[in-house]
Amino acid sequence: MVALFTLADGVYTPTELAASPWDQSQVSGTAICGLLARAAETHAPTGPFVPARFTVDLFRPVLAEPIQVRGAVTRDGRRVRVVDVAIVQRDEIRARATVMHLVAGLEPTGQVWQPGHELPTPERNPDRGEWDDMFLLKSGDAPWTAEFVAGLNDERKCVWHRAVPLVAGEPNSPFQIAAYVADTANMVCNWGTHGIGYINCDVTMTLSRLPAGDEVGLQAQDRVAANGVALAAATMYDRSGPLGFCVATGISNVRRPVDPAVFAAEQTSNWTSASLHS
Repeated sequence: MVALFTLADGVYTPTELAASPWDQSQVSGTAICGLLARAAETHAPTGPFVPARFTVDLFRPVLAEPIQVRGAVTRDGRRVRVVDVAIVQRDEIRARATVMHLVAGLEPTGQVWQPGHELPTPERNPDRGEWDDMFLLKSGDAPWTAEFVAGLNDERKCVWHRAVPLVAGEPNSPFQIAAYVADTANMVCNWGTHGIGYINCDVTMTLSRLPAGDEVGLQAQDRVAANGVALAAATMYDRSGPLGFCVATGISNVRRPVDPAVFAAEQTSNWTSASLHS
């Protein structure tokens, strides 16, 4: 099974698919978020809880080397459980996450303002192959496409993902799928005419429910940028409607902006290589 990581004796080893678009010797933010979500799930409460907030700090590069993940329950209450997890390499914490689980219950009565959502979804592809529709992009009123270069504009963007399997031999959980996609808030909001000029230092995902199925979308909602710091906000949704929100803080990366054409070529090469060796 092709996946982002292999697991043996408690150690995760990144595959080619986990490579960062900024540096092939490092692990991508999507893979890091997925791995931290998986680790946090091992401490998740049983019963009617929702992983309502997932916050990741990406303060050191995670290298394409063996990874250990540590985790612990920080708060275990009747209505709230908080879990902290961290990625450790070379005896250093390189990324960490906190998950706040809230108990699910009845909705309060009364009428509350509700925003209107126009959340586009691509047509279903019943004949898709293993790597078809892993990533689709929509800019403004243009149709969905798998061509990364179609995003070189200043239009509002949506992205649609099928998450790559996280750990070889394991299916992705709904929470892992959502966490994997959350990191692309930087991409969907900061993708412009010259590519992606910011690298995100964190991401926070808030969920009112988990996604249904293996497809999740993000739609850019707002962004603020000044002095090389960008704040990006996106709505996360599936074919049933909105799930929650993703917010990412990015720092200018003008020396090494991501060229979508190069990124697409590298991803295609990695997927092809991984498929041939699976």
